Amino acid sequence: MSGNRLQENLKENYSKRFKSIGRRVETAISGSKIDANSLTLQEMRELANTIIDLETKMLQEDLEALLIQKETIERALEKKSEELQNTKYEIFNALEDEFIESTPALSKLHQIKLQSIDLYDILSEMVESTIITALEKDSEGDISESITEVIKEITYESIKEGSLNTIRVRKILSTILINAIDVVEATPTRAEQILGAVLKGMRSGLIKSINRFKKRLEFMPIEAKHILIEDYDTIISDLNQTDTLFSQVVVTQAGETSQTIRKVLLDLNKAMSYDLEELVHISKETADVIKDRFSDFAKNAVKKADIALKSQKAKEAKRMGIQAFGVAKDALGTALKSAKDAMDKK
Repeated sequence: MSGNRLQENLKENYSKRFKSIGRRVETAISGSKIDANSLTLQEMRELANTIIDLETKMLQEDLEALLIQKETIERALEKKSEELQNTKYEIFNALEDEFIESTPALSKLHQIKLQSIDLYDILSEMVESTIITALEKDSEGDISESITEVIKEITYESIKEGSLNTIRVRKILSTILINAIDVVEATPTRAEQILGAVLKGMRSGLIKSINRFKKRLEFMPIEAKHILIEDYDTIISDLNQTDTLFSQVVVTQAGETSQTIRKVLLDLNKAMSYDLEELVHISKETADVIKDRFSDFAKNAVKKADIALKSQKAKEAKRMGIQAFGVAKDALGTALKSAKDAMDKK
């Protein structure tokens, strides 16, 4: 039986009046007088595909319609997101114009801007501007110190206020390094100097962020401690592997660039492996703080959690509404998992 004839027979005998797919398939095959044993592989494929097409025709049409809606919604979301960011830019530009005569005010405003506007949207521009400005100010001299200090602050300010989960921290570090590499590609003779300074700045900014978290642990309320110890073992484990997160970012980006820059990055990463002691030290120190302060709490977590939930703070939160309380608790949980998620696994 030819392929076209097979398909035509199946279409003529396939009826949705039967309730089950099994019954519909049975009547279509018997009505088409198909001898299964005599079918070739190609004919069997055509039989199966024809029945699938007949049975799923409406589902396919529904799916295609939904995909069109999805694309429309995604385009609308993208447009609104861009409008939102542009509006934020306009607001900050207006504020900067108002405070143009006050350097301290501008400095504070720029920190807030960095935390308010889509981070990855402006990180690229900031890193590129930092390196190019340093090159223009001192085209022949040693620009390492100035680049290191600025990149340190960019890294710290970018990381400190948001969630320090692995994906976010890795993306921040990667974004900084990618844009540094882009500048270096245009200034290859100073690649080692620029990239070395950038890596030192990134490392120092990450150290500063972890150190800030360690200090904040001292003031963590009992409710927050309960959330922290839910992932107690994982947090302790990951805090002992922060150097790997940093090195992985460098190696990954090295693999995405030219051979010359790749060699520079890999050599710098190898040399820096001996200079990551401070990062390892502060991370392990933070893990020790968690152990010292929260290990006993972890053993009695359920009991103390019950007490915490009866506290005046919890009652006040309940008055805000069950839904709002749930959202707040989830947000607190995400923030406190930062010690675990900021460090990647070896």
